Amino acid sequence: MSDPVIELRLWRQFIAVAEELHFSRAARSLHMTQPPLTQAIAQLERLLGARLFERTKRSVHLTAAGEVLLPQARELLARAQALPAQARAAAGGELGRLRVAFVSTVGFALLPHWLRAFRARHPQVQMELIEATGDVQLDAFARGDIDAGFMLHSPGFAPQGLAHRRVAHEPLVLALPEAHPMAAAPRLSLAAVLAQPLVLFPRRIVPSLHDAILGMYHAAGREPRIVQEAIQMQTIVNLVSAGLGIAWVPASVREFQRSGVVYRQLAGKQGASVPECETTLVWGESSAVLERFVEVVAS
Repeated sequence: MSDPVIELRLWRQFIAVAEELHFSRAARSLHMTQPPLTQAIAQLERLLGARLFERTKRSVHLTAAGEVLLPQARELLARAQALPAQARAAAGGELGRLRVAFVSTVGFALLPHWLRAFRARHPQVQMELIEATGDVQLDAFARGDIDAGFMLHSPGFAPQGLAHRRVAHEPLVLALPEAHPMAAAPRLSLAAVLAQPLVLFPRRIVPSLHDAILGMYHAAGREPRIVQEAIQMQTIVNLVSAGLGIAWVPASVREFQRSGVVYRQLAGKQGASVPECETTLVWGESSAVLERFVEVVAS
């Protein structure tokens, strides 16, 4: 059999008697007469199956059970009194939880700025950050495991069926081993670059950008020589540093300063042939907390 649900009124009356250790004074503080208060304490003791007070004609004292329950009863009332304010805060997006996934590229510079700004404005919101590629994020959205995500894709290829807002647009740049002969060349030939072994992410990670990179090779009559695939941009840059090949990465990856790697951007007509990419904030079902986060990112 489950324990009875005890009204807050009884706990409030118990606290008054426990603090005054006098039924008449406690009744006055509660703006009631003594007999109903005495009956309420007796009811509480019956519900609990334990005596809370030892009474004599001259004194009232807490029992061991009363001593244990008093601080917990005070905490219970304090939490109950805080509920209306918490409800208003939650409805206004000032309290709650926000689960945000992100691709590694947004974590180099943009994401830390947004997180600082959001936490400064909404310190009571609990944030859960998950680093995940776009394909993983889409699965997480389908399961309801995340509220928002930052995704990388080619311009105009934001995920369908989800609300989204573009937050960055940048070119792809070339990551080269520092010791590579082209690293010191004053001008890079696109044809020479396309002949180099390539480190690339799998297509399932960012299909639109993968296809755009391969399309650049095919438009020049070349077939890319992919020597290694890697999921994370940091891993791709590390493989370039190891001399496995070159890589096309978003310009923001230049924030990841890895020894043994240099970044070059093709200029002029050759640069016009290099794909660009976008980062988009994507979200599903809206909430007050999520709306506050979108406002920070958009500001």
